[in-house]
Amino acid sequence: MNTLLYLVVVLIWGTTWIAITLQQQSVVAIPVSISYRFQLSAAVMLIILLVMRRLHAISLRDHLFCLLQGACVFGLNFYCFYRAAAYISSGLESVIFSMAVLYNALNSILFFRQRPSPTLLPAAILGMMGIVALSWQDLVSTQMAPELFTGIGLSALGTYGFSLGNMISVRHQRRGLDILSTNAYAMTYGALLMAAIALLQGASFQVEFSVRYLGSLFYLAIFGSVIAFAAYFSLLGRIGASAAAYTTLLFPLVALIISTIYEGYQWGWNIVLGLFLILLGNLMVFSKPIALFSQWRQKCC
Repeated sequence: MNTLLYLVVVLIWGTTWIAITLQQQSVVAIPVSISYRFQLSAAVMLIILLVMRRLHAISLRDHLFCLLQGACVFGLNFYCFYRAAAYISSGLESVIFSMAVLYNALNSILFFRQRPSPTLLPAAILGMMGIVALSWQDLVSTQMAPELFTGIGLSALGTYGFSLGNMISVRHQRRGLDILSTNAYAMTYGALLMAAIALLQGASFQVEFSVRYLGSLFYLAIFGSVIAFAAYFSLLGRIGASAAAYTTLLFPLVALIISTIYEGYQWGWNIVLGLFLILLGNLMVFSKPIALFSQWRQKCC
């Protein structure tokens, strides 16, 4: 079952980044698009749960945590990702998102007092070096344009928001709350929050009736949100936050291939090196130093 959940998350989330780019390129304001996405997702989930009589009531305190989860995972983090798509490619966004592995490890120490792995610091250093390598050619060609740093910073901030939402989901599951119900509530709150932000910005709620916009919206709402988040948070409950975030190591490969085909993403030495460093750093989070050395020795000697 865990393998199936992994495949679902990797394949779906590996393809959602290009859909986010299509949404960002539309005339619809970003908070409006995000609100529509999670309005649709929440409506589908609530209807399914009500029909199946699986929508569980929760306390006011738990609703407040769902509100916080909605802001972190189904609202403000995606606002960062959608904004970042204007500055960097969808493939680069997905690679930066793979840093969720390190964020989850750090937040597990901070919020749940889990003992840090001895590989955490070197893994974080490798991850940072990887991001520098990935963006090196862009930094040189654009003469370190602030727009590039804006895109990278927004992606990193959105990823941290996602990680905070993971911690809240762990909290829900430790309290025995139903994962589908809490997801439905959190999506509802996330949609309402983004609608409120859109109103404050004076944005229009007019929909773009094009195949590109409606198609990407439907894909993000149903596959990217309802199915993938249910699979991911189920996986999180089964194997833990740090191990579940391992899926973020794999779907950047899917996203980069799609970005290469549809966005003309150029692969250079820095891309290969940066991707290798990030994947190696994240892999170290799950491996003990001795185990890594033993594996290397068996293969090389």
